[in-house]
Amino acid sequence: MRWRILALLFLARIGMGLQFQTLASVGDSLTVAFGLDYASIGLLIGLFMAPGLILALPAGYLGQLFSDRAMAVLGLMALAVGGLVSALAGGSTGIGAGRVIAGIGFLVINLYFTKMVADWFDGHEMATAMSILVMSWPFGIAMGQIGHVWLAELYGWRAPFQIASVYCVMAAAAVFAVYRAPGGLPAPKSGGATRLTGQEWQLVLCAATAWGVFNAAYVTYLSFGPKVLEDLGQSAIAAAGVISIGSWIMIASGAVCGQIVDRFGGRSVVLMVCMGGAIAALLLLTVPGAGLSASVLFGLIGMAPAGVIMAMAGQAMRPQVRAFGMGIFFTVYHAIMWITPPVAGAILDATGNAQGPMWLAMLLFAAVVPLGLAFNYIKRGPRVGLAKEL
Repeated sequence: MRWRILALLFLARIGMGLQFQTLASVGDSLTVAFGLDYASIGLLIGLFMAPGLILALPAGYLGQLFSDRAMAVLGLMALAVGGLVSALAGGSTGIGAGRVIAGIGFLVINLYFTKMVADWFDGHEMATAMSILVMSWPFGIAMGQIGHVWLAELYGWRAPFQIASVYCVMAAAAVFAVYRAPGGLPAPKSGGATRLTGQEWQLVLCAATAWGVFNAAYVTYLSFGPKVLEDLGQSAIAAAGVISIGSWIMIASGAVCGQIVDRFGGRSVVLMVCMGGAIAALLLLTVPGAGLSASVLFGLIGMAPAGVIMAMAGQAMRPQVRAFGMGIFFTVYHAIMWITPPVAGAILDATGNAQGPMWLAMLLFAAVVPLGLAFNYIKRGPRVGLAKEL
């Protein structure tokens, strides 16, 4: 049963990536239509993450009042409404408002889908399940990288927002009709039961920061990687297609990586190897004619541990405090994701070189390794943590 639930959540969560990618795919069209610079485009991309700064904790608390299914449906509908608001906008303010509404849905979906999978797979192949779940995000993004650019060229920049919203409505209907919570789950309680222990706080903060910088680096690559290839002479559609290859590959490599860690352990070693691969791929991206190889390396190695990192969130806290703990987790995650795109855009504006944001992405990928080591140290204790994990 849990694998069928995972398949449902995977398909529904694709809408999250599909809606997120709309702005990055039509960014060039918006610079022409509204005279925006790339720092402004980065800000609009980052607005998708802004609601998480103030709403992640309240969203976690709502888990004590409403079912996970109800919150998931609410999130998918907010994602759809936000896309439609952006599609109907007459300027950057309207687009930004739509991004904020969609960002509320993004937050709720991220929080509750992660909790739902953690509940169903607690003690049963958690890294594998999380790897499959989080791959729905790049799957949706990869669909958008190809489909959104094509739709925008044929029907204008509003079409990608509209199509993504239709998908989210369909996903909401499917979750409402099919999802059921697992039996025997400890009920959330009020008062002291919702308090994280000191160790849980440390673990959640380590996991959240690792997940935040990892995804911020990925989004920087998605948003500005095509510009690197365009500067080397490729067309916009060709560049988007090459960059999307990494997202397609990581869907399979992520599941394999999760299985490896579930079966054999060695999370720290996996993170070291994979983050080294991600940095190497970004360096290779700037070599003329090496774009395809860089994208393959990025998807095959660099992004493979996404689910392994996300699984740290489920392992950081007890089930009865998981909704509140996920609120903490996604507050940190959204703060990092909100700040990074405008910083990357400002780097591009200041340098005039698309490679500038890639250096930022490399630094973010490199930060994942010490955060993973710190998580292991805290989880297992100073004497046995690193030795067992390595």
